[in-house]
Amino acid sequence: MVDAMTFTTQSAQETKELGRVLGRLLKPADVVLLSGDLGTGKTTFAKGVAEGLGIGQEVTSPTFTLIAEYEDGRIPFVHMDLYRLYEEGGPMAAELDEIGFSDYLEGRAAVLIEWPKAVLGEMEDALTVHIARQPLPRVDERAFSCRALGPRSWQRLDEWVKRWLF
Repeated sequence: MVDAMTFTTQSAQETKELGRVLGRLLKPADVVLLSGDLGTGKTTFAKGVAEGLGIGQEVTSPTFTLIAEYEDGRIPFVHMDLYRLYEEGGPMAAELDEIGFSDYLEGRAAVLIEWPKAVLGEMEDALTVHIARQPLPRVDERAFSCRALGPRSWQRLDEWVKRWLF
């Protein structure tokens, strides 16, 4: 079974399609931890995941609301942006408790977390996806370094690799 993989996309549309393929595979309580610098395509990828889940609403990054919930797909989708919940000294545990973070992980939804640094130490089983922009002249190319952190995510990554590559 695959526990790590790097995918490469050549355009924003292909980045969205990579997310769409993953979204078709996600099941309730699956967690995707999405990281990368500003402008690397995290929101584009998240939009693809939502489309793969059958979400019909417009998906935007929940930077100021922290959490966006979508119920109209084949399973619910929770999209979090935890950028503002991390300090140099570590995660802001009180704020995570305040938003009911752990409740989202036990539920009926697939969860995608942008800027997951605040919760990395708390995740027992999640699929990490780090997006990196490639150097010039390949300005639209992105490398997606993916790693499975447990049995659920190993299975999901294995399925994703098979669907994307074959």
